[in-house]
Amino acid sequence: MLGHGVEKITLRTRLIMAGAFLGAIVALSLDVAFSWGGPVSGGGKPDESPEAKAAFTAAPGSCVTWAAQDISDIRVVPCAQPHLYEVTGVVNIGDKYPPNAPAPTVDQWRDIALERCTAGVENYLHQPLDPFGRFTVSALRPGNDEWADGDREMRCVLQWAAPGGKLEPITGAAAGQSQSAVWEPGTCLALADKTVGNPIDCAQPHSYEIVATLDLKTKFTGGYPAQNDQKTWLDTACNKAVQDYAGQVDLAAQKLILTWDIREQESWAA
Repeated sequence: MLGHGVEKITLRTRLIMAGAFLGAIVALSLDVAFSWGGPVSGGGKPDESPEAKAAFTAAPGSCVTWAAQDISDIRVVPCAQPHLYEVTGVVNIGDKYPPNAPAPTVDQWRDIALERCTAGVENYLHQPLDPFGRFTVSALRPGNDEWADGDREMRCVLQWAAPGGKLEPITGAAAGQSQSAVWEPGTCLALADKTVGNPIDCAQPHSYEIVATLDLKTKFTGGYPAQNDQKTWLDTACNKAVQDYAGQVDLAAQKLILTWDIREQESWAA
């Protein structure tokens, strides 16, 4: 991928923020920053549609999506269709939080979700969860009113979040898909405060332009390769790939830098 103007680059920015859903459910994002919008004007809780109620109580294996900024059109869809959440399990935390117990803080919810959801996600996927991959664990937790009424169920979900926090659609069930954190060639990632942002139109200023996706296993067939060996091979393979992608481009003249990802052993195992 080609990079320009990025300082202290990381493709896994780890910012944490939670916001309120429209209605009864609150989304907890464990690895990314995004907001579900402000409080509903006029006070009170709006009526939820049957589609929304079904989404908020979806069973494991269900896929959920929405398009409206206020999440008012949240609904369950077939997993073969693009979706933003895939429910992997339902966890009850009443063993640690009996009736009348105060609700956990956002940081505590994050820890609870990591503790209670990760193992279940790996069982759901039938393979390890790549800690550096495109899928991250999140959770849907009870809202304040539901908590006060004794609801202690938390839905574990998988999501795919871009570096800037935007949720990307997943097509097809997550189990069996590659977890590699790669983007299709031709994808451009925004330049956001000197770091990497969400996918953006390449006509706009951007930090990276993806030129190729390479499979390390085509070169390294005997198991996980040392990272220095990955770098050596990728130096040659990516230089060829950028010329195939862009023609005989003079990167130095355009003040562009060719760079690439390497894979950790945990990713290789997953």
